[in-house]
Amino acid sequence: MRQSRNEGLFWFIVLFGAVFLWNPVTAFSTEKKIVGLIEKVMIFPGALEVSAKIDTGARNSSLDATHVVEFERGGGKWVRFEVMNGRGQKREIEAEVIKTVLIKRHKSSSARRYVVRLGICLGSIYREVEVNLEDRTGFNYHMLIGRSFLEGLFVVDPSLRFTTRPQCREIPRE
Repeated sequence: MRQSRNEGLFWFIVLFGAVFLWNPVTAFSTEKKIVGLIEKVMIFPGALEVSAKIDTGARNSSLDATHVVEFERGGGKWVRFEVMNGRGQKREIEAEVIKTVLIKRHKSSSARRYVVRLGICLGSIYREVEVNLEDRTGFNYHMLIGRSFLEGLFVVDPSLRFTTRPQCREIPRE
């Protein structure tokens, strides 16, 4: 009887270990952070906190930018724009234009937008992603966070709001 119990334990350990060896991604993967439909994020450069709608339907993020002025620097196209949060705090940001995109809008004319690379912090996660600049006057939120920021790290629960606060420090740009 004792022999068979130890033998059973031995085979259980062997089988359990084999599962971890054959499927290490599942066995050792990190858990994704659950975020709500609306979250506070921080935009870099400038370290400005804004309310953002988490939008899994959007590929890229979009930021409320006003007073957008195009200029040239080092032979490249750049933009200077102003961002303001719900508390009236403003930042002027300069960023290199990666591209311009034509956005098709439902029941409205298409609009051309600048796309720049900005740092975004959600909770303790910092990523630099493509962000299109848009005058979002009249919208409830100053920013939309799209899939390019969320992929692989977050799961969205639309019943939640403000589950976390930005905890990142600005990462120096080269």
